[in-house]
Amino acid sequence: MVIEEQVILVNEKDEQIGLMPKQEAHEKAILHRAFSVFVFNDKNELLLQQRALEKYHSPGLWTNTCCSHQRNGESNIGAGKRRLKEEMGFVTELSEATSFIYKAPFDNGLTEHEFDHVLVGKYNADPIVNIEEVASWKWVLLDDVKKDMAMHPDRYTAWFKIIFNKFYKYLTI
Repeated sequence: MVIEEQVILVNEKDEQIGLMPKQEAHEKAILHRAFSVFVFNDKNELLLQQRALEKYHSPGLWTNTCCSHQRNGESNIGAGKRRLKEEMGFVTELSEATSFIYKAPFDNGLTEHEFDHVLVGKYNADPIVNIEEVASWKWVLLDDVKKDMAMHPDRYTAWFKIIFNKFYKYLTI
């Protein structure tokens, strides 16, 4: 029997108010804690991932290096490092750049309503991706992402577009 992952329910001050199965939180659009990791190399290129085609939402879309939900009792940085290893096959030092709340409904009836912590780090090798999570990856300059996102916004995840457009200044290390 597989136990469904729990997300941390929070208020608008990011104070924990409970736990809920991830699927239920997305069905009910309940505010919960999340993180988005942005890893850059020494050329100031951002490591993007294309979400696996089997993902339950946003399959095949390009997004930041990795993202997920903190586990109960897990720090933002600890969660970011865990998920980097699980999805991209490496760990690096991370720091918290900013945080924000967003709400994004999807075509499948689910809604992301997250208090998202944006984490940034540096890494200079190629990832060894988990193909169950990641379809493809690439290193890209922020200016090139900005241009492509303007021409093809449908290629990118909702949260990545929000972070990129609203918090661009926080994304450089």
